[in-house]
Amino acid sequence: MKTLVQSRLTIRRLLLPFLCFVSVTAAAQTFPSRPIKLVVTYPPGGSSDLMARIMGQKLSVFWGQPVVIESKPGAAGSIGMEFTARQPADGYTFVVGNLGPAAVNPLISKVPYSMDKDFIPVALTATGPNILVVPASSPFKTLADMLAAARANPGSLNFGTSGPGSMAHLGGELIMRQAGIKMTGVAYKGGGLAVNDLLAGHLHMMVSDALPVSQFIKTGKLRPLAITSAKRSPMTPDIPTFAEAGLPGLIAENWWGVFLPAGTPQAVVDSYHAALDKVMADPDLKERFAGLGVEAMATSQDEFRTFLAAETAKYTKLVSDNRIKGD
Repeated sequence: MKTLVQSRLTIRRLLLPFLCFVSVTAAAQTFPSRPIKLVVTYPPGGSSDLMARIMGQKLSVFWGQPVVIESKPGAAGSIGMEFTARQPADGYTFVVGNLGPAAVNPLISKVPYSMDKDFIPVALTATGPNILVVPASSPFKTLADMLAAARANPGSLNFGTSGPGSMAHLGGELIMRQAGIKMTGVAYKGGGLAVNDLLAGHLHMMVSDALPVSQFIKTGKLRPLAITSAKRSPMTPDIPTFAEAGLPGLIAENWWGVFLPAGTPQAVVDSYHAALDKVMADPDLKERFAGLGVEAMATSQDEFRTFLAAETAKYTKLVSDNRIKGD
């Protein structure tokens, strides 16, 4: 009897890996069989939220299952990332993370998640340049004008930010480092508040993503001086790059990508890739993303990992050199 029991236990141990494989494979083949949560780490109405809703609509059609937007704003995007990291690793919750919570926040604050241990990077899904803007009443007609004024009176010029580690803050720091100038950052609780003060003439300049400032550029209330992409954007072809404007080497694009909780089966990750490859190439989605000032895409996992490593290295140096700390 003892020998029989031992034999059965041995057989079960031998079969366990096979049974687990069959279970995971079956789950992947039927994925998704119920609604999926798409976590947004910023408040409704911003670039991240609008892109997520467009993407979610397309994925719902592709998968034949509802994709439900779940807003988890706060702590510069960290709350939504932590929420996602704690969800079951079954593919039914994913997050659109961007530069802030996925690369910068862990460098300047103690965040309750690890990008290396708690997430699977699936694909880079969008990139978008930032624009250096000044009020229409500003005496600065070009980037060279602004840099000359900053060099003549160190610390006299200010720039608006939406807090430590925000792209507006990092953009200002990059300009100072690349140009060898000194300016004063003014932090606000949100980018919209900074744009309002810029329009009122209380700020000299701001580095902003395209969505909050594009309407004011079109109406002539704000003047663009340079764009942070490596080449001119087809969405704003009249705005020179920083290199063209006289400050080579300054490239700082915002980006967004899809992340799943660590432990999600590779077969489910592959299902995400198949879906993203399809929907991110959809002409309607690409046009709607372009209207937000960003370019839609869907990279491979390896390409996304390489991109993340380069971004982390870049901003690690910037944060270290300038002793940038979170709130």
